[in-house]
Amino acid sequence: MESGSRSMNRLTATIIWPILFLFLIHAAHCFYLPGVSPEDFQKGDPLKVKVNKLTSIKTQLPYSYYSLPFCPPKKIVDSAENLGEVLRGDRIENSPYVFKMREPHMCTILCRITLDAKTAKQFKEKIDDEYRVNMILDNLPLVVPVRRLDQDSSTVYQLGYHVGLKGQYSGSKEEKYFIHNHLAFTVKYHRDPQTDSARIVGFEVKPYSIKHEYEGKWNEKSRLTTCDPHNKRTVVNSNTPQEVEAKKEIIFTYDVEYQESDVKWASRWDAYLLMNDDQIHWFSIVNSLMIVLFLSGMVAMIMLRTLYRDISRYNELETQEEAQEETGWKLVHGDVFRPPSNSDLLCVYVGTGVQFLGMVLVTMIFAVFGFLSPSNRGGLMTAMLLLWVFMGIFAGYASARLYKMFKGAEWKKLAFRTACMFPGIVFAIFFILNAIIWGQKSSGAVPFGTMFALVLMWFGISVPLVFVGGYVGFKKPAIEDPVKTNKIPRQIPEQAWYMNPTFSILIGGILPFGAVFIELFFILTSIWLNQFYYIFGFLFLVFIILLITCAEITIVLCYFQLCSEDYLWWWRSYLTSGSSALYLFLYATFYFFTKLEITKLVSGLLYFGYMLIASYAFFVLTGTIGFYACFWFTRLIYSSVKID
Repeated sequence: MESGSRSMNRLTATIIWPILFLFLIHAAHCFYLPGVSPEDFQKGDPLKVKVNKLTSIKTQLPYSYYSLPFCPPKKIVDSAENLGEVLRGDRIENSPYVFKMREPHMCTILCRITLDAKTAKQFKEKIDDEYRVNMILDNLPLVVPVRRLDQDSSTVYQLGYHVGLKGQYSGSKEEKYFIHNHLAFTVKYHRDPQTDSARIVGFEVKPYSIKHEYEGKWNEKSRLTTCDPHNKRTVVNSNTPQEVEAKKEIIFTYDVEYQESDVKWASRWDAYLLMNDDQIHWFSIVNSLMIVLFLSGMVAMIMLRTLYRDISRYNELETQEEAQEETGWKLVHGDVFRPPSNSDLLCVYVGTGVQFLGMVLVTMIFAVFGFLSPSNRGGLMTAMLLLWVFMGIFAGYASARLYKMFKGAEWKKLAFRTACMFPGIVFAIFFILNAIIWGQKSSGAVPFGTMFALVLMWFGISVPLVFVGGYVGFKKPAIEDPVKTNKIPRQIPEQAWYMNPTFSILIGGILPFGAVFIELFFILTSIWLNQFYYIFGFLFLVFIILLITCAEITIVLCYFQLCSEDYLWWWRSYLTSGSSALYLFLYATFYFFTKLEITKLVSGLLYFGYMLIASYAFFVLTGTIGFYACFWFTRLIYSSVKID
């Protein structure tokens, strides 16, 4: 046994820790603190404008910028992307736009193209699906400012500009396609009066569709009559828009204007993250707190009145005959800690839930302190993946501890199932969805190299860590039950209709879901409607309320179950709070049909596939919380009872 322990330690030292060290170095290299690394620009310094993916809330399928025949630079160069960016479908590349700090220029010609039938069809399809073009300048995304007339004329910002639009000429009913071929950029900067250097604090655009005209034949020195910097003529409207039709030429142009701003660099994201609906979030918190207070009152009543009274009366009984006359939870003390059916599977799910809880909790803490701001694109997803991998050690430990309590012996088999079951199911769904995206030739398809890296992280780090945790957990002394278990199982009396397992499980999931469903709306909106979500303070409060709600509703229903002399609480405690995942999926379905404009089958499959993964993860998380709450509760009440 000692030699086995030494070999396990050598394995850990030679394989696992070097891998962990490399990943930590990589994570440290990529780590970003918002507000730490501003870049100063002097007048005339070149600014790098980068292009990102084309996105649409109607299809949810991103495409690379140069999948459309936009004006390319001499050489297209891909920017280095982190794991989260690749999984999000970001494809960041250089662009032909030439910006020089605080040097405005008007009506710069980018290029001239002539559409053929294929390219015209591509543009029309993207305009039909309302695709938006995304760009980046100094790590700030391009936005279109839109005036809101309903809220004191406040300005909101939409990410990216539309490729084009559909419309009709006056007096005609025929619908035409028009492309936005002139972009009026506005770069906002904050200037330091002492050094005269400036920092970029805003990147805005107003897109126009304009049919450019010129005299004579086209050449490199041709001057436009519709947009001429020499005559100070610029594009101010789209009265003569540029049609998208085969054999028509399109001239792409742009303006660059610089505006000095009082906004400091550290606050430049505030406008992007402006929240006009914070009252709704406070309502969400208050609503959730009401649920928690209600449940806390019930738990307090059970713990301080009923249990105290019941335990006192039970301990005062003088004879066994009197004890047998008692009814309720006390009579099942000899069966309440009997191992459940499929105890191995329960251990796997509990271990996975611990892993998931650790990942979410640490991610939330980092996000609340601002380490995972939107300025670090893909940072949130990268952090979650790395934390999931490293939390495998806690998954192995938790599942092995519970497994040993159930008198299990094959801890290695259990550790392997814990390491592979949940990630395996998620990876299988993800692989199928990725194949569908790849079939659509979308940039959202995860490349083979990234898929291989994910599998390497899974089997190279997560699986060994689960085994290490399982080994440590199994070496610990088994958790002792507070009361002895009878050899012969007690017969469970016929239950009332409201104590039916299915009914009580479904009822138990309503309140945890009710505590989070308002915040869930904003999360779904940020994911599927391409908006920023950065109210992690609210989210952390809601998450804490969710933990408390799951624990309390499970304890209450577990007590009622035991009072009905039904001692099969192990699985029911997990499923009671875990059933909230069913309501999450039903709400996601409701959201799909009421808030989204998705009409394509592929996009619908992607939505429901990813929401199925999210609901499954939510089931594992909430189920584990409910299980541990019930586990603590039963051990507490039965350890207070004197058994002769």
